[in-house]
Amino acid sequence: MMYKYKKRKLEDFFEYKEGAKIMKKTIAIFALLIVLLGIFTFTNKVYAAERIIDNETESKIVELKEGQTKSLKEYQDKYGSDIYGLVAYILNIVRIYSIPFCFLGITIGAIHRYIIGIRKLDTLEKGMGLIVTFVTLLIICQVLPLAFAMFVKFGRG
Repeated sequence: MMYKYKKRKLEDFFEYKEGAKIMKKTIAIFALLIVLLGIFTFTNKVYAAERIIDNETESKIVELKEGQTKSLKEYQDKYGSDIYGLVAYILNIVRIYSIPFCFLGITIGAIHRYIIGIRKLDTLEKGMGLIVTFVTLLIICQVLPLAFAMFVKFGRG
């Protein structure tokens, strides 16, 4: 079989590259224009006269804020200092929210260790590392408020 090849000149190759560059620039500019047109066309304008939050939601938000402020004030009165009260309040919030976070981490570690780790040994070690890390974090987050309270009550003098 005879194949006929068309010989290309070096000039033809450079013309092809220039055409490709122009096409890429044109596509990029066209895509940018479409994105900008979409942003300005489909965004909603909010005016100050509109009421975004209704009165019921606003009252619930205000009640939550007042409850948290009252709780913070109770901690400040209990510890006798604004700074100690704030630290105790933050540690209490960390204590509460660390429980679901750490249980989620322990669950992910158990999945890596006992389900995925059966097939892959590197994930077996990763799973055990996650379990140890999150159990340690859980213990620290649960004991830290107690340690802080003991330090403030007995360590301040």
